[in-house]
Amino acid sequence: MKAKPSSEPPGEVRASVGELKARLSHYLRLTKAGKTVETTERGTPIGRIVPASGSVAGRIEAVVRSGLVAWNGRKLRPRAPVARVKTRKTVAQILVEQRQ
Repeated sequence: MKAKPSSEPPGEVRASVGELKARLSHYLRLTKAGKTVETTERGTPIGRIVPASGSVAGRIEAVVRSGLVAWNGRKLRPRAPVARVKTRKTVAQILVEQRQ
């Protein structure tokens, strides 16, 4: 079976599980070159092999491209705390105490 052309963005390739098993080295080379390999089982996407990115910005961009999140690129506005602590300890300190 050959990897089928898909409606995925240009940096992505689709391969069935059988094709991936048979030609793993080929698909890993594609991933090294910056392409994302989408794995399908009976035509249904079940996973992705994505290039390892050195920077946080690169990883964020990859997640946005994959469609898992939608982000406009702006920073979040500060929010008021959901809970208040009545002691001088921080929530993190209280959690550490409870775990011990």
